[in-house]
Amino acid sequence: MPSERRQQLQYSELMEKMLDEEHRRAKARKLLGVLRHFLGRSHLDGLRVADVGCSAGFIADELADAGGLTVGIDIDEPGLAKASHRFGDRVLFVLGDGERLPVADRSLDVIVFNHIYEHVVEPDAVFTELHRVLADNGALYLGLANRLGILEPHHRLPFLSYLPTPLADLYVRLSGRGDKYYERLRTRPTLRGLARGFTVWDYTLSVIREPQLFASEEVIPGPLRSMPTAALKTLMPVIPTYIWVATKDGASPAGGPLRANPEQVHVGTAR
Repeated sequence: MPSERRQQLQYSELMEKMLDEEHRRAKARKLLGVLRHFLGRSHLDGLRVADVGCSAGFIADELADAGGLTVGIDIDEPGLAKASHRFGDRVLFVLGDGERLPVADRSLDVIVFNHIYEHVVEPDAVFTELHRVLADNGALYLGLANRLGILEPHHRLPFLSYLPTPLADLYVRLSGRGDKYYERLRTRPTLRGLARGFTVWDYTLSVIREPQLFASEEVIPGPLRSMPTAALKTLMPVIPTYIWVATKDGASPAGGPLRANPEQVHVGTAR
């Protein structure tokens, strides 16, 4: 049965924080810290990099600043126009659908897919495309919102993502945060299903335990970062965001040991 959801074609016009430059660049610093550790290198020089779901281009600009030969891809035309105006001299911005990425097979060394899956109509189709365009020895950064996180990340309403769609729509309207709840978040087991066919390393606890290394001081509460790793593991089902790095060739993190080393996520094999 075809989905009734429609694409969010002008997301930067709907969600103000997409235009919050400081917020977006802070996210870029965190994901770059993860990629640098996984790749075992301090820069992205010479690597072909894509930010899929780039919107206004702040993260793509940071990827280019780190040395990547960067393309930003989105269906958000107003966001792309802003991005091209500011950063078009060093980033190529392309209007493109995640279900049909305008990129050749195995042509990207690094892909960033950060907090995007819940906005697309067919996330399984997008992950098939990400698998297609990633080089055999490439790395895919995934920032994945968790349905069981207590505070929903887009509307900042407690337990919003726990509710059936009609009740979630009503909650959003009554709170004055919008007309309906569009996003569709998944739990950790169903996120593992999305990543089938990849080898996946989970950096979530690494980022929490080493906020300075991964530039996450502002988003990790002090009490959380000081908890023992064993205690943090008990909270994994309700952690609001999972941070994963996926590969096709089974590569392991190349960086040095951490207070909480990345752990391999068990996913399916078929893609």
